[in-house]
Formats: sequence, C-alpha cells, structure tokens
Amino acid sequence: MTGQNRRTGRWIEHWEPEDPGFWAAVGRRVATRNLIFSIFVEHLGFAVWLLWSAVVVLLPKAGFPFTVDQLFWLVAVPNLVGSTLRLPYTFAVSAFGGRNWNVASALLLLAPTGLLAWLVTDPARPYWMFLAAAATAGLGGGNFASSMANVSYFYPERRKGFALGVNAAGGNLGVAVVQLLIPLVAAGGLVYAGLVWIPLVVAAALCAYLFMDNLAVARTGFATQGRAFLRPHTWVMSFLYIGTFGSFIGYSAAFPLVAKAAFAGSASPYLAFLGPLAGSLARPAGGWLADRYGGARVTSWSFAAMAAGAVAALAALGRHSFPLFLGAFLLLFVASGAGNGSTYRMIPAIFTAQARDGSADVRLRARREAAAAIGIASAIGAFGGFLIPRGFAVSLAGAGSVAPALQVFIGAYAVFLATNWWFYRRRVLARVPSLAQSRI
Repeated sequence: MTGQNRRTGRWIEHWEPEDPGFWAAVGRRVATRNLIFSIFVEHLGFAVWLLWSAVVVLLPKAGFPFTVDQLFWLVAVPNLVGSTLRLPYTFAVSAFGGRNWNVASALLLLAPTGLLAWLVTDPARPYWMFLAAAATAGLGGGNFASSMANVSYFYPERRKGFALGVNAAGGNLGVAVVQLLIPLVAAGGLVYAGLVWIPLVVAAALCAYLFMDNLAVARTGFATQGRAFLRPHTWVMSFLYIGTFGSFIGYSAAFPLVAKAAFAGSASPYLAFLGPLAGSLARPAGGWLADRYGGARVTSWSFAAMAAGAVAALAALGRHSFPLFLGAFLLLFVASGAGNGSTYRMIPAIFTAQARDGSADVRLRARREAAAAIGIASAIGAFGGFLIPRGFAVSLAGAGSVAPALQVFIGAYAVFLATNWWFYRRRVLARVPSLAQSRI
C-alpha cells in the first residue's frame, strides 16, 4: 500500500475492491488481514455475550439460590442489551473507523468478564447485581454488527457472501467455545469463568491496534447511512433475520437450561456446545449456497428445516428421548446457521441490484446503505435471542413443559417462510429485473 493511500492512524484512502486489478494486487491481502483480526475480536465478543448461558447451569450447585425463572432472565438480558447496542455499534464504524472501533469494543469486554469473576466469589450477593452484570455481557453482542458492517466494505460484491459468512462463523464459534470451556475451567472455581477471558481480550485489542485498518470509504455521516431506515427491504430483511439469527442466538442461550429442565440428569451442560458449533460451521456454507443458488431460496430451505427441527423436538419430548431431542436441536442450529449466511448475503445483493444502473456515486451510496442495513437487521434479529429464552421460561412456568413454546416457534417459522416467499421468491419478481437477475 503506497504512502498516498494512507494517513495517520492506519487509514486507507483509496479502496476499489470491485476493480480486479486492485483486488489482485492489493485488496485481497489487506482484506484478508483485516478479516482475520476482525474474527478474533468478534469471536471473543460472542463468547462474552453468551457467557452466562454456560454459567447459569452451574450456579445452583455452587450455592446460589436462584429460581429457574431468574436463571432464564440471566441468559435473556444479555441478548436484549446486545441487540439494542447493535445499532450504535453499526454506525460506530463510520464515525470512528473499523480498526479504531475494534480496539475500543474489545477493551469494553473487560467489564462483563471482570464483574462475573468478582460476583461469583460470594453466594450472598443479591440477585440484582447478577442481573446487572449479565446486562454488561450485552457489550459482546454489539461487536457483531460493527464487525459485519466493517468487513462488508473490504470485499467485492462477488465475495461478500463468503467473507461475511466466514466472519460471522468465526464470531458465532465463540458461543460453542464458551459452552465447551466454562464447565471445564469452572471445575477449579467459578471465578475462572470470568478470569480466563481477560488476557484474550487484551490480546485481541492489541492485535486490532497493530494489524487492522480504517477505510476512508466507510466514513460517512449518519444522514447518508440513515437512508437505510427508509428502505422497505431493510425492514423485511430485519424481520427475516429474527427467524434465522434470532433462532441461533436464542437457542444457544436457552438450550443448556431447556435440556436440564426437560431431561434432568442428562449430560446437557457438557453437550450444549455442539449446537452452536454446528450452527457456526453451517453459516459460511449458507453464504456459499446463497452465492450459488440465491439467498432467498436458501433462506426458504432454512425456515422449512427449522420447522422440521421443532417438530422433531416435540416428538422427542413425547418419547422422553434425549438423543432425539439433541438431534432435533442440532437440526435447528444447522438450519438457523445456514439461514444466517443466506439472509446476510441477500442484504448487499438487494441494495446492489437496485443501484445496478446508477452512477458510481449511486453505487457507493448503495454500499453504505447496505452496510447500515446489515447493522439494523443484526440489531432487530438479535431480539429473537431475548424472545426465545423468555418463551421457554413462560412455557415452563405455565405448562411445566417447553412444548407450548416449540409449537409457537413452528407457527413463527411458517410466517417467516411465507414472508420470504412473498417478497423474494414469488413469480412477480420476474417483473422486477434488478432483483430477479441478482440471485437474491
């Protein structure tokens, strides 16, 4: 990268990923480097965000006298806070730069990890303190929006589906890692559930500072990106993302408690990581399939598979079969993970298609609006991570079973499937060439 293309603070002034020559000579290398360290920060963000999902199943045995409903609140509140923070995190990239914000957002993770390590040293501490500490874990949820918005600027349109899928998968894997690691490290004391992340958070912030870049093309006023709020497709895709990502993060947060409630004495605390692991690995596959077959088609397959998974989970409850229950949830995780990748591929494709015949400025504005729409969708979609745990909690309190919640989720998947078909799959798209020709 020549001196003309940089200014102080690791800012890159010239960035043209759609130019094949630029991409081959400079773009691919720089984009790959930024993607790698973006994944590192986002991975830890997800781990901290879902930290309480792994901790809550260990609290009763450690002497903390919380009810089942209180435990479900501890896993739901981080998702509520994280989804809310995703909007400001999205616009932070344009305000401060992707590299600068990755450093700051990584360091913010020291608050929830430090608070957890302090709180679990005394079972006499009041519940509200635990609820407040769980809320700070939502800081990790915001990282996803800023990371995805930032990565979307680095890659050409033809590579966005794969790049965003890999970035998201690397982040999503943080859920599997935290649910695998915490039962192991907590054997030496719950305090280590918080302490183990602190050196990794510091290392991630240092790597972002040393190796990442800010893109000048991403710097724009809120008014420019704010136009995404006025686009109907932003809200349609945000709704669909509740069904895909909301399912993934909601099931990730709730599954350890749900399995423990439905199958007492099972190995669920030690197997819970398998679901997020499967869903994370499926995400780039969903992006790749969307690049090849169209995002809307893959999203339809995903919603159908999620409905089938919920039906299988109901059957497992009826037979009281934990292996079948685990298999049903693995299907839910894989389908939601693939759907995450396909819906995220749809957003830039929609905005690019609508600006296809415009000037260079129009196409640049479309890229900026698409980045903002990605953040908006990630924020709204993450609210599913709050609704699903609370749905299970209400179901358990009212019926003594999670079956009613699963029945509601099946109905919701039917609504998501119909919405996706109406806007992006029905034959009327043939009369909208810009959408029909872009493999949306």
